[in-house]
Order: sequence, then C-alpha cells, then structure tokens
Amino acid sequence: MRALTAAGAVAALRAQTPNKPNIIIILADDLGYGDLGCYGSSLPTPNLDQLAKDGVRLTRFYCASAVCSPSRAALLTGRYPVRSGIVNVLMPNSTNGLSTSERTLPKVLKEQNYRTGCYGKWHLGSKPEFMPNRHFDESYCIPYSNDMDPLPIVRNGQMMENGAPKDSLTRRFTEQAVEFINRNSETPFFLYLAYSAPHIPLAPGAAFRDKSGQGIYGDVVAEMDDGIGQVLAALKRNGIADNTLVIFTSDNGPWYQGSTGNLQGRKGSTYEGGVRTPFLARFPGRFPGGLVASGIASMMDLLPTLGRVAGSPVPEASVDGVDIWPMLTGDQPYITREPLLFFDCWELQCVRWGPWKLHLSRYNSVAWTQDPVGGRYNLPLPRPELYNVDEDPGESYDRAPERAELIADLKTQVERMLLAFPDDVRSAWRNTMSRLVQATPAGALPVREP
Repeated sequence: MRALTAAGAVAALRAQTPNKPNIIIILADDLGYGDLGCYGSSLPTPNLDQLAKDGVRLTRFYCASAVCSPSRAALLTGRYPVRSGIVNVLMPNSTNGLSTSERTLPKVLKEQNYRTGCYGKWHLGSKPEFMPNRHFDESYCIPYSNDMDPLPIVRNGQMMENGAPKDSLTRRFTEQAVEFINRNSETPFFLYLAYSAPHIPLAPGAAFRDKSGQGIYGDVVAEMDDGIGQVLAALKRNGIADNTLVIFTSDNGPWYQGSTGNLQGRKGSTYEGGVRTPFLARFPGRFPGGLVASGIASMMDLLPTLGRVAGSPVPEASVDGVDIWPMLTGDQPYITREPLLFFDCWELQCVRWGPWKLHLSRYNSVAWTQDPVGGRYNLPLPRPELYNVDEDPGESYDRAPERAELIADLKTQVERMLLAFPDDVRSAWRNTMSRLVQATPAGALPVREP
C-alpha cells in the first residue's frame, strides 16, 4: 500500500476529527486586573480590547495562586496546585516540577487528535523530565521567569541558546506561535502561548520603546498586545478564525508595576489584587460579542471546559475546576460550585464563596525574615476577617463580627473539602486553626480535625 503523502495524512486526521475547534490560551505574566483598556486602563491594548468586544469578559475570574509556578500548574491540570505539589515559585535549581503522571490539558486534547504546542514561559520545572515536551507535541520556551539567569531557549527539550536577550522574547514567542498556526491550520490544534511579559525586568523590543506614552511598563504591554494582534491575524489569514476559541488571562496580579484596578494587594498576596485577573474569551457563533459576565470562575475551570469543547469530557471528581461553558455562552449568569480556596504554599489563607471572602491567615514578611528555615511564612490572623467583595472589592471593611454563623458554615465546608487534600495541607490547616483559636475568644471558632 502506498504511504500517505503529508497532505493526505493531514486530510485523514481532519476526517477523524470533524469540526473540532482550535483552542488558543494566551497567558500574560504578572499582568494586573486593571491593565487593559476594556478593564478601564489607559494602556494601549487595542487588540485585547477588540477581543473583549467580540467575545466575553469576566469580572470575577481568579488564578489559582498569587505566584507563577503554582498558578500555571493549576491551569494545565485543573486542580489546586497543592495536589500536584507545586506550591511555590520554582527556581533554576529546583528538583521538582510538573509530573508526567498528571493528566494535563494538552494530554486531554491529544486524546482527540489535537496537535499541541507550547510557546513562551514554562516555569513548571527545568529538569528534563519536567519540561513541556513531556506534555506537548512541540515547544519553544524559556524554562522559568525572565529575571532568572542564565536564560536558555529550549526547543522540544533541547537547548538552542543560552542567554537569550530579554527584549527579544515577546517577538520570538509571537513568531513561533504564528508559525505553529500556519503549519497546523488544516488540523485541530491547541496553542498555549505564555508570554514572559510584563514580568520584570521590563524589556520592550526596540520598535516599542518609548512608544506607549505610559512608560516602560506600557511599552511592554503594548508589544504583547501587538503580538496577540499578529496571532489573531494569522487565524484570519488561514481562514480559521471562526472555528478557533481564543482565551486570554494572566497568571496572577501585578508585581511592582501595573494596575490592580483599585483592588487591594498585589502579586504574592491573596487579597483580590493578587488573585483576580482579566479574562477574555472569543468564540464566533458560540459566545455573544460584548458579554460581560460576573459569575465566579477559576483558572482551574479551563481544563473541564475545554475538554467539553473538544469532545473529551473530564470527570468532575478528577479535577477541582468546573465547566463554565454555560456562563461563557450567556446561558447562565453563574455556575454553582464549592467554595474557592486560596493557598500560600500549603497554607489555606482565604475562602471565596458567593459575594464573601474569608481570610484566615496571611503571608508575613517580618516573620519570614526571622524564620531560620526560609521560604514563605504564614501567620494566622488574630481572628477571621470576612469581606463582601462584591460590595467592597478593596476588602476594606471587615464584616466578621456580624456574620459568625456564615463563618462557621464556611469553616465546616472547608473541613469537608480538605478531607481529600494532601496531608501537608491538612497539617497546615490544623496548625492555623489551633493558633487562630488561641488568639480568638473562646467558642468563636471551634476546631475539628479535617
């Protein structure tokens, strides 16, 4: 039998997966909730603003961690980062990373004959067994953040260059993404484009320096927006824009520069400014243009939602995210879900449920400097704090004294949920609760072991 030509092979694959939509996730690094024009910013982001006009904009979308590596692990696994063991920022010499045993989003989509590509910042382990080629068909990445040196470019697990110029990264990642689209326009594909911008050090390409009118941070964001415009143009040029779902978000809130949109806290904090991020999604003919949805959604929701889109439903019991498709189509204003948990390392700091957010512990920088072990350091609050973040997005007015029953109910729900979490999480919870109760009036918050 004569072997299939390349064109014949593509046609055969397409025949096996009729009408399956392409999927693109574009992830910014440390972009704030208030950094896009469609969220009220003065930064020039015309392509992302158009994406919002053509699709859906969420106003209560949350990353799964206030720092890079855990957030990215949650995106790709649909699970809380404590479940994969990636609970803090991975360094170049870190010995752990995203295990190949995890059923990641690219693996789910490959089961449906998707071609998968990862371009940009990885930051889920730099040892060979943790690199993106263990999950994706193709990859072209820096293994960690752009402030970590030396900064290699790694293609499909092989180092191509050591010490890539930082002002070239956005351009390179865009070019690789466009080239991936051009090569795979005849077969369903999943493109994960994870820009390293606007993480510091801020390094716009020469064509964008001093051009935004909003300083160097604005220049970097403008270059990323321009790159996204090139990606969207490639879809149109290849005639596949109408059959491609495009999602844009950020891994966490802004660091030293950038806007939280007047939310309290920044990167590293589980206040709203550290964990609430912009989210845009365009899917012509499926999502209504200009829809603004205010239901709570999480980065962990992407895996079950996109599994549905690709025809590969993910059992709810295997992930922590939920399918938010009905909210994106405008059929439902919100999705019923369990309380959303926010961790710092192994410690549960906050619980988000309905309009409420319960704070139980907080990162303490002073205690961290005194900690001989090093690493993140959490301290229980003197007593729980409760905020109605729908009415009070700045988390400025504690309502705990008047809502003792709600606090007790949330704690009961959390304890039930934590029964299925790793031992380190439950141990940290017991420690937090015991220390919290010691500083709280007797009987105000009884402890039960999860």
